[in-house]
Amino acid sequence: MPSRAERPWGSLARLGFLDPERAHPLLESLGAAAQPLLPLLGRSADPDQALAALVDLADAAEDREQLLTEVADDEGTSMRLLSVLGASQALGEHLRRHPEHWHELCDPLLGSTRPTSQLMREGLLRAVGAEPDDERPRSTLSHAEALDAMRVEYRRVLLRLAARDLAHHLGVDDVAAELSDLAAATLEAGLAVARTKVGPSADLTRLAVVAMGKCGGHELNYVSDVDVIFVAEPFPGAEEQPSLRAATQLASALMQACHEHTREGTIWPVDANLRPEGKSGPLVRSLASHAGYYGRWAKTWEFQALLKARPVAGDLELGAAYVDMVSPLVWAAAERDGFVEEVQAMRRRVIAHIPADQSERQLKLGSGGLRDVEFAVQLLQLVHGRLDEALRPPTTLSALARLTERGYIGREDGAELHEAYAFLRTLEHRIQLHQLRRTHVVPEDERALRRLGRSLGFTKDPVTELDKLWHFHRREVRRLHEKIFYRPLLAAVARISSDEARLSPEAATARLKALGYLDPKAALRHLEALTSGVRRSAQIQRQLLPVMLQWFADAPDPDAGLFGFRRISEALGSTPWYLRLLRDEGQAAQRMAQILATSRYATDLLQREPQAVALLGETEGLKPLGREAVEREMLAAARRREDPREAVQAVRAIRRRELLRISVADLCVPFGVAEVGYALSDVTDATLEATLAAVTRGVEAARGVAMPTRIAIVAMGRYGGYELGYGSDADVMFVHDPLPGADPQLAASMAQAVVNDLRRLLQEQGKEPVLEVDADLRPEGRQGPLVRTLESYAAYYAKWSAVWEAQALLRAEPVAGDADLKQRFADLVDPIRFPEAGLGPDDVVEVRRIKARVDAERLPRGADPATHFKLGRGGLSDVEWTVQLLQMRHAGRVPELRTTKTLEALRVAVEHDLLDADDAEGLAQAWTFASRARNATVQVRGKPSDMLPRDARERAAVAAILMYDVGESDEMVNDYLRTARHARGIVDRIFWE
Repeated sequence: MPSRAERPWGSLARLGFLDPERAHPLLESLGAAAQPLLPLLGRSADPDQALAALVDLADAAEDREQLLTEVADDEGTSMRLLSVLGASQALGEHLRRHPEHWHELCDPLLGSTRPTSQLMREGLLRAVGAEPDDERPRSTLSHAEALDAMRVEYRRVLLRLAARDLAHHLGVDDVAAELSDLAAATLEAGLAVARTKVGPSADLTRLAVVAMGKCGGHELNYVSDVDVIFVAEPFPGAEEQPSLRAATQLASALMQACHEHTREGTIWPVDANLRPEGKSGPLVRSLASHAGYYGRWAKTWEFQALLKARPVAGDLELGAAYVDMVSPLVWAAAERDGFVEEVQAMRRRVIAHIPADQSERQLKLGSGGLRDVEFAVQLLQLVHGRLDEALRPPTTLSALARLTERGYIGREDGAELHEAYAFLRTLEHRIQLHQLRRTHVVPEDERALRRLGRSLGFTKDPVTELDKLWHFHRREVRRLHEKIFYRPLLAAVARISSDEARLSPEAATARLKALGYLDPKAALRHLEALTSGVRRSAQIQRQLLPVMLQWFADAPDPDAGLFGFRRISEALGSTPWYLRLLRDEGQAAQRMAQILATSRYATDLLQREPQAVALLGETEGLKPLGREAVEREMLAAARRREDPREAVQAVRAIRRRELLRISVADLCVPFGVAEVGYALSDVTDATLEATLAAVTRGVEAARGVAMPTRIAIVAMGRYGGYELGYGSDADVMFVHDPLPGADPQLAASMAQAVVNDLRRLLQEQGKEPVLEVDADLRPEGRQGPLVRTLESYAAYYAKWSAVWEAQALLRAEPVAGDADLKQRFADLVDPIRFPEAGLGPDDVVEVRRIKARVDAERLPRGADPATHFKLGRGGLSDVEWTVQLLQMRHAGRVPELRTTKTLEALRVAVEHDLLDADDAEGLAQAWTFASRARNATVQVRGKPSDMLPRDARERAAVAAILMYDVGESDEMVNDYLRTARHARGIVDRIFWE
């Protein structure tokens, strides 16, 4: 006997056989057919199983040699037969019982032709002895014979489909559609069997079988419950109750005919639990009874299920009437209170009830499984399909394609979901094909996984490749499900009624006016400009705008919001991520609406650089970056540009982005006035540091020498106290210190050039917002030199310093430039601003005199002293002068009081018994309220302002920013006046004594 190596079929293990010892004799039993069949066996999902099943089939056939010869000679037939035998043990057993059915796979056109639903219906009806052309076909066979015949014919058709699926790579949607048509034909045959069993009373009733779920959606699995609803009406002349009893008997007999076990096995269960009231409700209802239930009692999930309702058997006219009746209810379901949230909660409940031992291997119900795709698609359909009828296909992949085409899902997301869903459905089919059992769990044993992997075309390392691809698609589905299914925009869209969304131009104008738009005709023009045409952007805008209009209306200035939205949309219309961000990240869309309809300041920043809309997508992205990160970015951007003007423009662009980040955070997320001050001061620090470096390089290049002096910038006023507002200038002083041996004249000249260039380039008008660098608090004010040496400052303060200058120095904080020089400047001014002996009586009188003069002369003409943030009674100036007087009196002996920050100084004063805690609280509240209101006013008006706006809409916007409810602007004013009056009383006692 020849050795294995000498046998003609070579290494079986290399071909994929797991048990060569068993395979050898089986191959030998095939005789001459073995050699040509061996490569095709090696391409099957399970070569061992395919070989054993082929031998069993040959043994069962009437002419064994003829079968083997024909199969060996026709590669198409052998490919189809072995593909089925290797993937499906159940169909192999069917062929062994009915070996004549192997001829079904000999059809050379099998791979390119699909049987029609009518052809399948006729075949199943004839199998049970019924005449397809009869109005109500009846089986002429005995009940047992009819059931067996129906099962044999069902398996015959299923065999052909499986062969086309496995050997000719049929698309999963085509497989599912054909399975659904086969199920419909089977239900029709089962109904013919049921009519015979029920007898003459069957003629009393019209019974429609309406498919639900996957069968209704034309996406059935190989093995699945077939969900149905039964609808009945009496024939003319028949009474309703006898008719319903007959219909119930028919429905019961039909269900039994499909799932009863016979010697030919079973087909699948017919599940009617989706009917009204589920298992507790009657099996069959009339059309009117269904209408009454759905109109009054139906729950949200029932309308979601009805999305796929399709008449498939029995009285199709009655079934169509049922679908016509429920369809308007389905597409209005999204308008029910809490609809979106209820659907989302239902999906979470499904996941929570998966057995723990199956959760990671559940293809259908688990996280990242088929249900995630289906629920996401159905939710989008139900919300948007009310107005867009193109979104109503019941089949998941078809609906997904429509949602993608029309912009409801991004192209990349849609393609990834399609690929993942098709893969998961194919994997589910392969799992079920093996035993023709209803299962959705990926097996764990190695051999089953190997068979599945090979059935999907993975031959090198089928288990590893299958596992890798499955988990990849599962992760993608989970990610996209979270992104789409929990899209915040969905709930907002669902709350808008269909009637509101379908308005004529006249009705739309009236609706816009009712929402609070002052110029509804202009608003309508903006809407038409945004939504006209068939562009994808217009499609997405049509989704967004009903919700955006409501969000604009919820804000103080809807007209400004819509106009700003149009301008930004037109600027970014061709940018792929813009509308995708607003559609997929509802928080970004809502923030944008709030900003545009509230803040001219933020709107102006957005319109200067619309790409900054991307900041709105994430809460984390709105956190201020801090000085270090901003400065590092600014310095890097400036270093990449040799020209100082270009370098500073790059710095200013980053500053503009950071101003927007702070403004949006202040508007949209919890953000205190102190945080705003710190954040704005950090950005200003970084801007001055990067600009100083850039202009220094420019002056050095222009002069051809290295900088002969060190330069520092000292923040003053609110800037020095880290209390900048949106409308604040940068009050500073400039100091320089020539290097040892440097020419003093050259050092002064170059320092002056650097300072001049810095101020000029930051204050130039252009695309970027200006930064006013104000040096008027320097010694001698505008009459003094713009930049002095440290030695000159020391000489001046030693000889000429007045008490007001010492007071101004309380907020001096070196912020940019040479580190050593900054520290030396601080050391220089500390004794001046924090005198060890405190203030003498004459100095206190002088401080009060200056304050009285400021109060009398600085308040602008026509300004209301009660509501002026800075100089009004109980305003910022009152609080700050009170705090500064305390500091100048006591900081010499209380080091903790040596701070540039107002609120910090108040806290320390209380700790050291310099101020009563209640008084400090009253001053802090007034200062904080005034600072917040001042910032809010700048946000609303888009320009610096020290007074509450007089315009009612602007005042309402300020109130909204300060977290007052709609219509509470008067309450906001009253709260401000009360807080300021209380603070003024404290100032009168503490400052004026």
